[in-house]
Amino acid sequence: MLAVNKLELISRNAVEIVTEEELRALVESKKKPRAYVGYEPSGEIHLGHMMTVNKLMDLQNAGFEVVVLLADVHAYLNEKGDFDEIEKIAEYNKKAFIALGLDESKAKFVLGSSYQLEKDYTLDILKMARITTLNRARRSMDEVSRRKDDPVVSQMIYPLMQALDIAHLRIDLAVGGIDQRKIHMLARENLPKLGYPSPVCLHTPILLGLDGQKMSSSKGNYISIKDSEEVVIKKLKKAYCPAGRVDGNPVIEIMKYHIFPRFEKVVVEREEKFGGDVEYSSFDELIKDFESGKLHPADLKMAAAKYLNKLLENSRKKLN
Repeated sequence: MLAVNKLELISRNAVEIVTEEELRALVESKKKPRAYVGYEPSGEIHLGHMMTVNKLMDLQNAGFEVVVLLADVHAYLNEKGDFDEIEKIAEYNKKAFIALGLDESKAKFVLGSSYQLEKDYTLDILKMARITTLNRARRSMDEVSRRKDDPVVSQMIYPLMQALDIAHLRIDLAVGGIDQRKIHMLARENLPKLGYPSPVCLHTPILLGLDGQKMSSSKGNYISIKDSEEVVIKKLKKAYCPAGRVDGNPVIEIMKYHIFPRFEKVVVEREEKFGGDVEYSSFDELIKDFESGKLHPADLKMAAAKYLNKLLENSRKKLN
């Protein structure tokens, strides 16, 4: 694959790359660079998780060695349960990511506790703590903390560990949602002070919930990879999808970030009285028709449900 094509694949649907020049140099200079995403083990894997899983698949296709950190110690620090509970969920998460299409033969799954309790790692945490202000650590944690208004000391340790994971896993490219940006910038700034290279960072968008608000497990405004075909259709029928509006439209986001990257064409099925079936070979073509009113929200929702169910078919079989 030519370098330019690799770069397009690596960067598609990314909100930000820090920096593009460094990414180009990495791709051109290293035959098999290492990329990673860290996940706090979660009982519900949903379309939000799929954003970064999709990017990991892009990176595998671009020749990267992919590392998936199942961050059990981070989850413990962030009050997600005890270690026995978290470890069981981590194993489920590994199966889920493979079921979604991550190539197990090309991906390395690492449990955080397998190295984060070692002497060298612990010493690095203390070194990082000496050069990181309390305000900087707290700001880095604001987006992902469970106790933003009343933080505990463990939450200050969390971003220091996440920065050090990049170093101890020998990562060239750190991938995460845009909510991870502050932690990644902390890593870029402070890792060189400890003698480690500064990583290239790639940030994916944060997917909206189906109601157009922030996705939240408490609101149930998401689609789980274990949802049945019927549930996916039901949820999308009720999804917020104002006619002609692209920004802030969760159904449009599903088409952009999940459907079009995985299918060469999308066929929207319609009755003849509504114009009959229409085929799109690019997301831009679909957007043009939706903004002009040629594509009705109800038809868009049903198309999203159809193709999303195709994507989730394998995960349902392997996880249910």
